[in-house]
Amino acid sequence: MNISYRYLALLCCMFTVIVVGCANQASSTTADESEQIIEPITQGDALPSSFSDSRLPGMKGIEENEKLQLFVDEESGSIAIVNKESGKIWYSNPPDRDTDTIASGVNKSLLSAQMQIDFFNKFNQANSINTFADSVAHKQFRFDIIPNGVSVSYQFGTAGKSVDDLPLMLSMERFEALSNKLDKAGQRALLIAYKENKETSVYDRNDSALNGLQLEKAIQAFEDAGYTEEDLQQDMQELNFTQEKASARIFQAAIEYTLDEEALVVNVPVSSIKYPEDYPVNLISFMNFFGAAGTSEKGSLFVPDGSGALIHFNNGKTTYPSYQQSVYGKDLALKIAENNTMEQKVRLPVFGMIYENDAILGVIEKGASVANINADISGRLNSYNYVYPSFYVVNKDEVTLKANEQERTLPKFQDDPTETDYTVRYLFLNDEEASYVGMAKSYQSYLLDRNGLPQDNSSQDMEDMPFYLDVIGSISKKKHVLGVPYKSMVALTTFDETAEIVNQLKSNEINHIKLKYSGWFNGGVNQKIPEDITVEKAIGGEKGLEKFLGLQEQSDISVFPDVALLQAYEGNGLNVEKEASRTLKGTSAAVYPIDITLDRRDRTKSPAYILSPKVMEDYAKEIVKELDRLEIEQITLRDLADQLNSDYREDKQIDRAQAEEISKNVLKYLNESGLKMIAEGGNAYALPYVTDIINAPIGNSNYKLEDEEIPFYQMVVRGFINYTGEPFNLSTYTDIQEYVLKCLEYGAGVHFKWIHAPNHSVKDTEFDYLYSIHYQSWLDKAVDMYSDINSVLKKVQNEKIKSHEKLAEGVYQTIYENNLSVIVNYNNVTTTVNGNTIEPMGYIIGGVE
Repeated sequence: MNISYRYLALLCCMFTVIVVGCANQASSTTADESEQIIEPITQGDALPSSFSDSRLPGMKGIEENEKLQLFVDEESGSIAIVNKESGKIWYSNPPDRDTDTIASGVNKSLLSAQMQIDFFNKFNQANSINTFADSVAHKQFRFDIIPNGVSVSYQFGTAGKSVDDLPLMLSMERFEALSNKLDKAGQRALLIAYKENKETSVYDRNDSALNGLQLEKAIQAFEDAGYTEEDLQQDMQELNFTQEKASARIFQAAIEYTLDEEALVVNVPVSSIKYPEDYPVNLISFMNFFGAAGTSEKGSLFVPDGSGALIHFNNGKTTYPSYQQSVYGKDLALKIAENNTMEQKVRLPVFGMIYENDAILGVIEKGASVANINADISGRLNSYNYVYPSFYVVNKDEVTLKANEQERTLPKFQDDPTETDYTVRYLFLNDEEASYVGMAKSYQSYLLDRNGLPQDNSSQDMEDMPFYLDVIGSISKKKHVLGVPYKSMVALTTFDETAEIVNQLKSNEINHIKLKYSGWFNGGVNQKIPEDITVEKAIGGEKGLEKFLGLQEQSDISVFPDVALLQAYEGNGLNVEKEASRTLKGTSAAVYPIDITLDRRDRTKSPAYILSPKVMEDYAKEIVKELDRLEIEQITLRDLADQLNSDYREDKQIDRAQAEEISKNVLKYLNESGLKMIAEGGNAYALPYVTDIINAPIGNSNYKLEDEEIPFYQMVVRGFINYTGEPFNLSTYTDIQEYVLKCLEYGAGVHFKWIHAPNHSVKDTEFDYLYSIHYQSWLDKAVDMYSDINSVLKKVQNEKIKSHEKLAEGVYQTIYENNLSVIVNYNNVTTTVNGNTIEPMGYIIGGVE
């Protein structure tokens, strides 16, 4: 591999330069050449004003419709939205920010910024710029009228030189050498620009004296003395400091604000994001303080952690970390957690703020796959409560090289920026709709208008609630012959044994069974690539499968054989080199199992390889052909609705936004092929194509900053998609009654994972985490739990959740669309609320009987 010129400065500072290293964004572009690529932003003509508002002095009314008015401030770049129905004004930046006594430095300037850009410099150091301090303050921004709104173009940094273009320090020898090349005026400029540090025997830059004319003289002195980039590199190495030239850092980006009926649409076109090749943009965030609430406001931030969570304004939890989560979870081609984590994923690309009579819901329309949701409360960095999105433009990793008995760590960036615009639609709610319930209904309507939910749920009409049963067929187990190890397939539940379990459930009046059958082909649970399906002989082979599928018509059960499309184990023709995704390090992306005793990944075991998105469509076609041959019409998607991974193969990159489009195409293809699908996880882009979701988020991650968990996810999908959480016998629930109450509150079905073989069958295998799933240990409990839950929820089959409310601490009420209400009491004492008395860990129902 050839080292890029962009790393030479870093190597000069850290080590003796050697020509080995890391291939990445190879570029010999100089700073001057980079500057010439970007045309400077110049201020345009003044904007016309169509209307005004006395509450917004100095702001111009640019666009309005029946619902909203858009105002802009030409001096600061800020905007304001007036909700014409409620009269509420939503500011892009807090109007009283100048009085904030907490924020200082960059945090103070961010309060006035509409966009923040994080980038890496030539020394692999993270830097941040924002529209206020680095653009507006220099009057390097421009407004342009666009259809239904306005665009604001920003330039960050200036082509002119600044104090940061002068070296931070000079050795005595360098100072004298420069001084000897200058006339008296130049020598005086040099003496003012640098002060001798007698303790370190160097000259330090005197920043306090370097402004205006004196700065110009100092810069001219260095030019007259012939100080070069090579001299700077030598000084950095000799004096052990790093520095970049500020004049090389010129960035541009634009924000478009448009009104669309009841919404404000904010878009950052990826085509507007320009940066020097030596300074890749890592992260971009905008509207960080849109609608930010001050210390006197009452309300909550809504974050999409799991099923949803509320962070109350001014909750005082400043000793805990701020909230940040990636939409759709981590990209496994970038980062895999080494430890087991109880974190719930973000399944829906939404966030919001709830005031007493007004609320705002942000929906990420473009760029969700590379987005983070961020939120924080007042008292930490500033006096405001705020929530906002940020988006990855160029991802970064590090590569460690070894040579001459030394190690060098170099940055590695993805080849090209993510190919998507970054778009957020803000929906404004007021009065009764200004709540998380109103937000959920608004998002549900948004999805329905865009075919984001199943349009027909008539196939879900059943008398009873589903009982979700996950049965494991076969696993691979290490055996020995004459001391030689080998892997053999072991049956945990054959097809006949599964039928036996089903019959026992039905004899206990559990009739609506949706059965996910895992580990049935091509290597069992550790499935190899899904083509040329070979049904495992250990569980009955193809004849056993055919017989078992015939039970569906006789027993009214629905069988959904499990299929993985995003991960596969080695073998069965998998070409890891060609078909596995590559990490930024250039290695094949692989996931190793967790060792439950050490709670970390065990790299002595066989990994699952992350398949490149480029092979998904071909594998989907193969699996449809094979399923048709086997007369299978229903499947469970193990990972297609749960994960989203990139491929950073050199020169053939597939970023996460592109991977999302491929996943949607595959889901659509499978759906149009006539397959009914249960999905694990349930990311938003999969919702239109599935009938059921298992392992749906039933709760949040319980981050310390959060105050309440809410069933936002359930309020969006219920009535269109049936769902359940993770299997009870592998969950964190230790109390059966608590699980029953949660199902009633969240409208969820019962879910178990079972095997027919005894529990010790998985001992000393890669599946020792399945330590408590022998069906006989759980059968009676499952029957009792299902009977209790079904007696209530069968009355609200396919009914949406009309409302949800916290009545008291530990007491919640859910009202379904047919007006049946359920009040649950998670307390260990009897509780009376609104005249209703609820027993400890009990519930009452009302309304429709």
